[in-house]
Amino acid sequence: MAGKINLTIQRKAIYEVVQQSHDHPTAADIIERLREKDFHFAYGTVYNSLRYLADAGLIRELKLGEATSRYDARVEDHGHIVCKQCGRVDEVMTELPGDWLKEVQGETGYKVLHAQVLVEGVCPQCATPTS
Repeated sequence: MAGKINLTIQRKAIYEVVQQSHDHPTAADIIERLREKDFHFAYGTVYNSLRYLADAGLIRELKLGEATSRYDARVEDHGHIVCKQCGRVDEVMTELPGDWLKEVQGETGYKVLHAQVLVEGVCPQCATPTS
């Protein structure tokens, strides 16, 4: 988004919740955390603010194969890994091989603008058998 960023009180509060979250919250999670801080914004305000913040490049909207988007304050390129059992989401900072995107472009004819890698697996907590 070009130009000046307009952080209203609502957008600032929502941005701070996303920044303080390390679990890639959904909009519903963000609304709950706002209520815990005594902010009672309308659902539409939260969803519109999340869209604005994502369009402004301040946060990333993650579509991780789920019906519900999640939000991430880390905007640098990185991937994610999702637990297929509990839904936990973690960052993957390992870089893609340099030639991979060129190979994708050659195979498909697309001009690749952005790559978002999603790895699925089972997190350590779910993989550990309980006694």
